[in-house]
Amino acid sequence: MFSYRHAFHAGNHADVLKHTVLIATLQHLLNKEAALLVLDTHAGAGLYRLDGDYASTSAESADGVARILAASAPLAQALQDYADAVRAFNRGSAARVYPGSPFIAQRLLRAHDRLKLCELHPSDARALEGNVAQLEAGRQVAVLREDGFEAVRKFLPPPARRALLLCDPSYEIKSDYARVPALLQEVLKRFPTGVYAIWYPLIARPEAHELPRRLKALTAKAGKPWLHATLTVKGGKAAAGAGGERRPGLPASGMFLVNPPYTLEPALRAALPQLAELLAQDRHAGWGLESAGG
Repeated sequence: MFSYRHAFHAGNHADVLKHTVLIATLQHLLNKEAALLVLDTHAGAGLYRLDGDYASTSAESADGVARILAASAPLAQALQDYADAVRAFNRGSAARVYPGSPFIAQRLLRAHDRLKLCELHPSDARALEGNVAQLEAGRQVAVLREDGFEAVRKFLPPPARRALLLCDPSYEIKSDYARVPALLQEVLKRFPTGVYAIWYPLIARPEAHELPRRLKALTAKAGKPWLHATLTVKGGKAAAGAGGERRPGLPASGMFLVNPPYTLEPALRAALPQLAELLAQDRHAGWGLESAGG
């Protein structure tokens, strides 16, 4: 149950997509003065060393955030905002520290906003508590050593009636593919106007390809608008070397949002083609973006 460690994958192409979407969404929501509650169901350790033992073992950031920071051509605004957010945690041109969703969100939030971080992995929860303590953010940030699928329910609806929920489990456990739609169904009943962002891997499993279809059906039944963005950096089964060996690693991922900001679709339509070009690992790279109104 606790074998997955995001430190091995920090700054990879999936993080680039997820955090680009997160920043663009938060920037819009924070234009309103009313307090915002941000809920993170699977917060991880919060901060990651890209030159540490974990990240350097897989070196996935080299084909992710490092390519964005090294880009010579002007970046789309959403990608530029992402690059600026990462650089804010580093000195010089190279990224040695990668901010996870908790630290990206906290840096953007205002004093009267609140951030609830759930993490069940014992090692990551300890690391998260230590990293958050350095922020000296007081009551603004709370770390909960609880199952994020269950814990976030008690915070909805929020007092200020504004919330963004980020749900990005590892999907290492097959049941996550069922728990994500179940969570979305319940939170839409508890707080129909919340913004819900769900990350998922696009891998060669039926559950992974069925998940966005289930999310679309649930959202349509609730009469809510949705947006679905995907980024592919290489082929799956087709991605084999000259000797026929399969290429390791995650080939693609997606972000599904319910009640997305109206500014998000045009921002991603400008950013995703550039993202696919910069992060491509073979000829199968590409992107997708679709949406539907409530």
